[in-house]
Amino acid sequence: MHDSNGHPVVELVLQALKMNGLKAKDIKYVIPHQANLRINQMVAEKLGMPKEKFLSNIHKYGNTTAASIPLLLDENYRIGKLQRGDLLLLIAFGSGFTWGSALLRW
Repeated sequence: MHDSNGHPVVELVLQALKMNGLKAKDIKYVIPHQANLRINQMVAEKLGMPKEKFLSNIHKYGNTTAASIPLLLDENYRIGKLQRGDLLLLIAFGSGFTWGSALLRW
């Protein structure tokens, strides 16, 4: 399942949105795996989403592997960025060519 530029995360997001009858504009924030900022920025660009919707903390902690999504959720919750009812898209990928996503109503 690859998009025309070979990155499966873009297709993963498009499939998750389509399966749920949603558009990228419906997502309040994307909570991506914090392995590589360039990949997250590329995904935002290919989806036509503002980079500000892709939350990040890699500049503070580096790649925290499996803890990156929970850390990012907690950090943004504590500063009041996440509000009840926000639709969040969680996306992750691993070095073993694995990837996954989840839509979460906060």
